[in-house]
Amino acid sequence: METVNVKQDFGAPLPDFTLKGLDGVDVNLATAMEGKKGGVVIFWSSTCSHCVRYDQTFNTFPERHPDLAFFILASRHGETADDVKKAAKERKITFPVLLDPMGKTAAKWYTQQTPRAFLFDADLRLLYRGAVDNFKYPEDPEYLGYLEPAIDNFLAGEPIGRTETASFGCAVQSVYYILPRSL
Repeated sequence: METVNVKQDFGAPLPDFTLKGLDGVDVNLATAMEGKKGGVVIFWSSTCSHCVRYDQTFNTFPERHPDLAFFILASRHGETADDVKKAAKERKITFPVLLDPMGKTAAKWYTQQTPRAFLFDADLRLLYRGAVDNFKYPEDPEYLGYLEPAIDNFLAGEPIGRTETASFGCAVQSVYYILPRSL
């Protein structure tokens, strides 16, 4: 009988994946990590109103963090490549998006909503998971970043001050996404 891991442990490796990009090219997480100090995966949706506010942050991520691999996974149940391509064009999205059909990778990473961020080292060991921030804008006096301070700690070789935060956002899968028609 196969043993199933029912939780993610900090310091334990995250599951590898191979997913198609919008360009149709397969991307393997472990292979893409070669030469990087670590990486960030964001479970995301082109239709999630919470994800929209991070477009500029995610567009500039690779130039701000060249030592980290960066992956955006379009994971919402029923979201198509055409949906994502349309949003990318309309919103001027330049970050690379990988397609996670039916949220299968999201399920393996115990992710139920978008956006949800994961920071890990070069060996895919989990260092941080949760929200990008407290969903306030940086100019708000109550703004708290969660992902960026974790990245800063990691790259400085320091312990990560806050390894987990609660996520909020849109459901990866909901009964409403799979109803055959309106009730």
